[in-house]
Order: sequence, then C-alpha cells, then structure tokens
Amino acid sequence: MNDVKSFINKIQEMPAMPNIIVKALSVIKSDTTGVNDLVKVMSVDQALTTQVLKIVNSAYYGFPQQITSMSKALPLLGMAQVKNIIVAVAMKSMITTQGGKDLWRHSIRCALGCEMLAAKLNIIDVSDAFVVGFLHDIGKMVLNMKNNKIYAKVNELTAKGVNIVEAENLLLGANHAEIGALLAKKWGMPVMLTNCIKYHHQPRASMMANVVYLVYAVDRLIQDTMPNPLFEPAVWKDSPIELGDADTLRQTILTKADAMLLEI
Repeated sequence: MNDVKSFINKIQEMPAMPNIIVKALSVIKSDTTGVNDLVKVMSVDQALTTQVLKIVNSAYYGFPQQITSMSKALPLLGMAQVKNIIVAVAMKSMITTQGGKDLWRHSIRCALGCEMLAAKLNIIDVSDAFVVGFLHDIGKMVLNMKNNKIYAKVNELTAKGVNIVEAENLLLGANHAEIGALLAKKWGMPVMLTNCIKYHHQPRASMMANVVYLVYAVDRLIQDTMPNPLFEPAVWKDSPIELGDADTLRQTILTKADAMLLEI
C-alpha cells in the first residue's frame, strides 16, 4: 500500500473533484438546506444548468411538458436524482480528456445499471448506487494520466485476455482499483464508495461484499467482449446477487444508458 500511496503522490496533476460537485454534495448532505439552495449553487454555472435541463427534457425522462428551470426540475426529479446528473455532467470533461470516451461510456452504463439493479434488489440506496457505479473505474483515468502509452499497452494485453489488474500491476506497479480508492478518499467520498472502488474485482475481500457484488455484477454484465456476462466463477460463486435473465438485463441497461449518452 505504501508503494501505491507513493505512486499517487508523484502524480502532480492528480485531479481535484469539480467544484460544482463539491458544492452540490454539500448542499444535499446538509439537513438545513433545500431545493432553493441547490438552485443557487447551480445558477452560477450556466453551462451545467443548460446541460442538466437538456437531459431532464430528453426522451430518457419523458416528461409531458417542457421543463424550463432548475426550480421546476428539482421537485420533479428529487435532489438525489439531480445530484446524479450533476456528477455525470460535471465529470464528463475530466473522464473523456484523461480516460477516453470508452471509459466515459462504461461509467454511465455501469452507473445506470447499478441504479437499476439496486432498485430491484434493495441492496443499496438507488442514488448511492449510481455514484458507486459511475466512479468504480476512476483509477483508470489516473493511470492513463500517469503514462498513456503504457496504459495503451495494458489495454492491448486485456484485449488478449490478460486480467486487467494483473496487467496494470505488471506494467505500472499499481492497479486502477487501489488508485481509484485513494483518489476517492482524497476527494472525501464515503467509505462505502471507496470500498466498492477498491474491491470491485474481488468482492469477497470487502467488508461490504453485498454492495461490492452489485458493482461487480453490473461491471461484468456490460463488458463489450462477448460472450456475456463475463463472470469469473471463483468470484461469482459467493455472490448474493440474483440477476434473473442476464441477457435481457444487459440489453435493458445498454438501451437505457445509450439513451442518456445521446443527451450528455
């Protein structure tokens, strides 16, 4: 672990969480603030507000009438759902710039998949499930920042069937799960989130295995590589997650996520 901490400390450009997310989360967590306070936070970032309203008015949500302001959108969606949209929109530039469009697409798919499965199985709060799914691979962005040429070689190895954690450890001396958990901790994210990031490739090692298995299940379910799902038997055998028809669930997640990706 000391080697990993040393690794992350050497990255001078380690990204800070976008300020708008910090402010929005602070408002949402507070017991003394409400809808109007979140509207004020967003009003200073017109680009973000415009993007959020675009999503709210998309076919993804399907409201019967045009929503023209955040003061109208918030009561309809709820603060937790708006928080998820803010996180996704505000993080897009960072993820696509430092991690690539594939990581961005996978993050949205996993977020919506975790949200969907959490609502079905009642393992974790739905709004928390979105953020956990969205940020589970954030360490890949950091490793790509460290050395994008070497990380391209990691991707080449994984395309040939090499385990991604093993490839990262071999070529970079650290892996995205460890690095992502440290970044989440630096950002002051909840223990549950850092735990899911750190252990999403090995849920049994986590003290919150049920929640981490949720992330593992969706992460494996939506992989582009066929056939799907790509569950590792040694890991999946202890899973408490009941997926039902995995192929249908996968297609439902991808269809829903792709509808949102068109708007962000």
